[in-house]
Amino acid sequence: MDSQCYPGGCQVVPVWKLVAMWPSEKEEESIILISDDDDDDEGESTQGSSVLFVEPQEKSPLEEKKSEELVDEEGDLVVTYCKQANVMPHARHDCSTHPFERSESDTCFPLGKNADICDQCYCYICDKLAAECQLWTAPSLCHCNAHNKSNFWKAQRNFALAGILATFNLELLELDTELRHGGDLLEKFIRELSVAYNTYLRGERMCPPGHECCCKPKLPPGQCNVCSSQNFEVVYKYSDVFELVTRFLNQAEQESPKAAAVMLLGAAKQLALHKDPALITTRLQRMLVLCDFPKILYEKFVEFFQSISLPCHCYAFSNSLNVLPWDHTSLTTVLKGQNITGQRRQKGRKTYLWEALPVVEARVEKLLEKKKYKEVVRYLRAVKCNENQRLRDLRDLIPFYLCKTGNFLDAAHSLLFPVNSLACCSACRITPCQFKVYLRIFRTGCVPSGNDLQEAGPWVTAGKCSPLRNTVLIKQALKLLYSSKALYRNAKCWSSFIMILGSSDLLEKRGHLLPLALGEPPLGFQENVLAASGNFLEDLKSGVNVSLPSAVFSGQALP
Repeated sequence: MDSQCYPGGCQVVPVWKLVAMWPSEKEEESIILISDDDDDDEGESTQGSSVLFVEPQEKSPLEEKKSEELVDEEGDLVVTYCKQANVMPHARHDCSTHPFERSESDTCFPLGKNADICDQCYCYICDKLAAECQLWTAPSLCHCNAHNKSNFWKAQRNFALAGILATFNLELLELDTELRHGGDLLEKFIRELSVAYNTYLRGERMCPPGHECCCKPKLPPGQCNVCSSQNFEVVYKYSDVFELVTRFLNQAEQESPKAAAVMLLGAAKQLALHKDPALITTRLQRMLVLCDFPKILYEKFVEFFQSISLPCHCYAFSNSLNVLPWDHTSLTTVLKGQNITGQRRQKGRKTYLWEALPVVEARVEKLLEKKKYKEVVRYLRAVKCNENQRLRDLRDLIPFYLCKTGNFLDAAHSLLFPVNSLACCSACRITPCQFKVYLRIFRTGCVPSGNDLQEAGPWVTAGKCSPLRNTVLIKQALKLLYSSKALYRNAKCWSSFIMILGSSDLLEKRGHLLPLALGEPPLGFQENVLAASGNFLEDLKSGVNVSLPSAVFSGQALP
């Protein structure tokens, strides 16, 4: 049934076309609804009539407001109440009151209406109210143009909020109290260093004996013609700069690891053109090994050092902070005993575990602190270094570290066999005191409680391993004595050997030996030994090969 028009401006619409032809809010015509009998269900009607007049109704102001605030027709989402929101603090580029014009790095003058602010506008650079920013409209700065979509303004903000730490490429969220404290100390050092270094560059005029400076204002060298005519000598003293740097480096050692790393890296950058940075790089290498820096901070410290422009004679230091992390494959396989030589084949090339001496010393220190003596032995046997003599000194303590693990037999053998074919054995360099300590360890199975090979101090039992048997102990002790002239010719070494063999295999808590209590031997045994000793001395004087008579060691000679 099509729609029809009736007198009075009414319009007749079928029910099934109601939804499609529902009038808009602006239409005010009356509507007559005529039902279709074919479509109606049984028992349903429109008030018993097939024709329905729908008169337009006036809407209340509230309903009109609700209809205007309809947000989502499909989801029936309607805003029923609205209140003016309070304006919260915001950056100038996010202000909803004043428009903002963006540019990448325009600092000459305010763009558009960027200088206009509301009461809650903040400066993006200074992070304070825009009304308090002294550089809001300053020429060549213009903080009013700053926004968060520009890399230029982001860098300006990071430098303003992070200070000197911005040069380390650190995010603001990464800055903690320790890093900020180190940055403050570094900034103070840079100011003091600038003054001291400029004084060094100007030099100091040294008047000849018996003469004084002629110019009244005491001008710097080269600025007074009168003094220059008299050939006053100018002396350049670097001692003040050196003392300032030394104090700063010593202060860094007293700070926390993060603050110290910032201080040392910043000092390295400042001194790159002054002197050789070996002292600073050595301390930084130790810190990267000993301190547990977060991985991201570790990498940024290394990147910062590599970005320093070093002079040509210091080029070798550019990669000095490329220290292997503890979880590197080359290092972990050695520490776990999976690679005993430190040699690997990578992309068809042989690579070795090579590290600088400060790194080697720091790793040994770290492992000893954790009492990982097996790992220390494996590392020292595999690592290579450019300073072979110092590395050899570290390797000489391998037998002692083996004793700390309770492996006394391997320790005795390692004293006599070098780590590689190019070095001599450790027995050639041990002192008489160390010889005595080793014999005491082999005899009793106890070791010093600390990490130093020394006799003083408390001793503890090393593991569950038993000490060396007397026959093995005597054999190894004689080999040690004959391997070193210094030990062989030292009477104290022989007396220590005899004393330890005549002592118990138990130690006191303080590490003192307990002598064995033996009864007096029979008189006949004493007479036989005395006679054999006299004959033995006579044979030695005559220069013939001598040997102890077998009667001395016969059954009747024993008590």
